[in-house]
Amino acid sequence: MNTRNTDRLLCALLPLLVMAVSSGCQTAQPPAPDTMAGVVQPGAQLSGPQVRKPVTMMPAPNTMPRELCKTVLPPYVIEPPDVLVIEAVHLVPKQPYRLRTNDALFIHVEGTLTEAPISQVYPVELGGVVRLGHPYGAVRVAGLTVDQAQEEITKHLKNYLREPVVSVSLAGFAGMQQIAGEHLVAPDGTVTLGSYGSVMVVGMTIAQAKQAIERHLSQFLEDPEISLNVYAYNSKVYYVVTQGAGLGDGVYRFPIKGNETVLDAISEINGLGAVSSTRIWVARPTDVPGQMQILPVKWEEITAQASASTNYQLMPGDRVFIAEDRLVAFDNKLAKLTAPLERIMGFSLLGVGTTTRFSGNVLRGGGNPGSNF
Repeated sequence: MNTRNTDRLLCALLPLLVMAVSSGCQTAQPPAPDTMAGVVQPGAQLSGPQVRKPVTMMPAPNTMPRELCKTVLPPYVIEPPDVLVIEAVHLVPKQPYRLRTNDALFIHVEGTLTEAPISQVYPVELGGVVRLGHPYGAVRVAGLTVDQAQEEITKHLKNYLREPVVSVSLAGFAGMQQIAGEHLVAPDGTVTLGSYGSVMVVGMTIAQAKQAIERHLSQFLEDPEISLNVYAYNSKVYYVVTQGAGLGDGVYRFPIKGNETVLDAISEINGLGAVSSTRIWVARPTDVPGQMQILPVKWEEITAQASASTNYQLMPGDRVFIAEDRLVAFDNKLAKLTAPLERIMGFSLLGVGTTTRFSGNVLRGGGNPGSNF
C-alpha cells in the first residue's frame, strides 16, 4: 500500500469515526424533576442511552438550608464505624472487691520513721504486691479486700514500727482502664468494655448510649456514671463525584460535620479539575424508595457573585456531582477511537518507507549516483 492509498483510506474512515463518536457520546444529565421541585420519580436515569428526553432542573424550595440560612442537624445517631470516647465520672466496684494487679491503693500511715513516710498512692504490682519502699519492703495484697489489705499492711509494718496507724483506700482499679478511653463501634453495633463485656449502641443517640452503658456497668459497679461523646464521626458522610470525561470518574468521601456547603465540599478536592464543567448539582437520597432530590448549583453565582441561593448546606448521604466538560469528553472518546488506526497507519507508513528505502538501486549497490558510497 503506497502513501496515496493510505491517505485515501484515512479520509474515508474519518467521517465514519466522527459519526460514531457523536452518536455514542453521552454525558451525564440530572433526571427530570416532578411537579414537586427537585424530586425525581422512580425510573429516571442519570446518564447513558436510556435518557429519553432533555432534562431540566427546577430550583429548590426557598426553605432549603443553604449558606446564610443553615439548619441544625438532628441528634447524632451512632453507627459503625464511629469512635466513642468514654470518661469515668464515678466508677466504684461493688463490694466486696478483691484487689488484683494494676489496682491502686492510697496508703497513709502515722507513726512512721521521719526519713521514710508513707502517704501516697501505691500500685499493685506484678505478683500482687505493694512496695512501701525502704526499709518497709513489700506486702502481698492480691485477692484481699481493702479492709483485709489494711490489716495485712498493719501486721507487716509492726515488724518495723511500734504503733503504726494504717489507713487504706481504693484509689483506682484495673477495670477502669478498660472502660475509659476510645472505643470503636464494631460492625455488630457494639462497643467492647474489656472484661465487662459489650454493649449495643447502634441506632442510639449519645444520651441513649450513655444510659445503656451505665445500665450495663451497674451489674459490676456501684451507681456508675460516665461521660460519653463521639471522638470520630465516621458513619455520616457526603460524597463528591467528578465525572472523568471518559478517563475514569472520581469519588471522594468526607465526614459530615454539620456545617458544610457545596462550596466547602468542592474546596476539599481543590476546586474543579481540567475535565470538569460548571454543571453541578446535589443528589440527595430520600426515604421514598426509588426517589431522589436534585438541587441544581449555579457555579458562577456562588463563586464570582457570592450568591448563597444555590450554595446548599449538605446533609448526610448527599452526592455533589460535577459533570464533565462535553468538549473534553468528545475529544477523549475521539482519541480512543482513532488511536488504533493511528498506530496501524504509522506502522504502514513506516513499512512503506522502509521498503522504498531499501529497494531498487539501494539493494543492487547503486544508490545515489552523486554519492561517494
